[in-house]
Amino acid sequence: MHVTPPNGLEALEARLKQDLAWLELPAKPWMIQKTIDGQHVIDVAIIGAGMAGLTVGTALSHLGLAPVLFDRACAGEEGPWVTTARMETLRSPKQLTGPALGLPALTFRAWFEAQFGLEAWASLDKIPRTQWMDYLRWYRKVTKLSIRNEHNVENVTPRSDGVVQLTVRGPNGEERVLARRLVIASGRDGLGGPTLPQFASGIPAHLRAHSSDVLDYHSLAGKRVGVIGAGASSMDSAARALECGAKSVDMLIRRAEIPRINKSKGAGNPGLTHGHLDLPDEWKWRIRHYINIQQVPPPRGSTLRVSKFPNARFNVGCAIEDIQVNDDDSMSVHTTKGVFELDFLIFATGFKIDWHARPEYRILAEHHRAWKDRYQPEPGQDDQELADSPDLGPVFELQEKRPGQCPGISRVHVFCYPAALTHGTVSGDIPAISDGAKRLAQGMVSLLYREDVEAHFENLKDYADPELLGDEWTPAPAPTPTAQAT
Repeated sequence: MHVTPPNGLEALEARLKQDLAWLELPAKPWMIQKTIDGQHVIDVAIIGAGMAGLTVGTALSHLGLAPVLFDRACAGEEGPWVTTARMETLRSPKQLTGPALGLPALTFRAWFEAQFGLEAWASLDKIPRTQWMDYLRWYRKVTKLSIRNEHNVENVTPRSDGVVQLTVRGPNGEERVLARRLVIASGRDGLGGPTLPQFASGIPAHLRAHSSDVLDYHSLAGKRVGVIGAGASSMDSAARALECGAKSVDMLIRRAEIPRINKSKGAGNPGLTHGHLDLPDEWKWRIRHYINIQQVPPPRGSTLRVSKFPNARFNVGCAIEDIQVNDDDSMSVHTTKGVFELDFLIFATGFKIDWHARPEYRILAEHHRAWKDRYQPEPGQDDQELADSPDLGPVFELQEKRPGQCPGISRVHVFCYPAALTHGTVSGDIPAISDGAKRLAQGMVSLLYREDVEAHFENLKDYADPELLGDEWTPAPAPTPTAQAT
């Protein structure tokens, strides 16, 4: 059998460099530089340097802007992939081009084949989670974005003088950053945090965790663990607890059956990707609500990862009615299927949009317009997640709840999952993230050009690079007069 040897990353990077040169990317800088009180104003600030931040940052740089990304994580640990994510592989099919922005040499497949060859690609089933992070680290390297790690944005203030002010705390202390525009690309929980049912507040913190929390799963060895939920994160958390020696894991699943069909996958096509933004409000709501109530099933591999353990139990139709914390720190969990005696509970209950849970966004929380502020769904279509979703403009920009009270808020753009109701799933998931990033980048450069159109017009008038020097021709003499006929 003939084996195709891999060419190596050095060759791939040379190919990418050539592709960018052929496409004349990135574009030359064209922004009118701005200073306020002697401080330079950056073109665009981006909160988050995970997949979404990298993709939109690269799209903006391709159009001649100079974005600066801020991430509180250490370099190489952005996003959930090597911190709180516990799946073995990605759910997305390996062939999706993801954040490549239409550049073949920037795809995961190109990166993988350059190192391991075509045959290895053919035999690969799903992308290992940590290998995806390795790819994103390489993506960051070759796109050469300006990223400031270990920088936490503590306050965002839209101002009336055409900038957004950020208070940022980094290794050298606190600093003020001014930017013409701000992009929030901080992930699934970027505009809120974990969702916990009301009864969770009565459970001591050392006896519970959310599936997104940083947790040493080895601490669950020998314990009776309950996992609430039936989605991907619940399966991954349950599997990790079992692999780390949990005595038993009870999946506590309210539904009578675990969802089996991924409706959102069935809806994925270019028509919805590019057409969702222009749908009437009632159709946007109807589609997203239907997907929400159907729920996304856990991946088959993640479920088998749990069920292979004889001490894993899938309890369906098992709604929680009450939880009693005992003197020995055990819990008696009363459900519609009986009482479970447990030592630890993991809530795989998703995330909520709650700007007030993020102190850095307190001004945005007060002044942004949510869908619930202007749209009333049809009877039976109530959906808290959708109601809380920000009502965004065509460039993912926030809009004022009360006109005139915070006009600078439109300089803040939301490029994370809560944008889905307005724009569709183009800002948080792998399949269409390049489409969303291009939409935002193209819209943003249009806004920025319009703001400075007078200065750009002056530059147009001042442009004096001649294409003709005046010596390319000899003026013809005047025509010789001819006698008029008599």
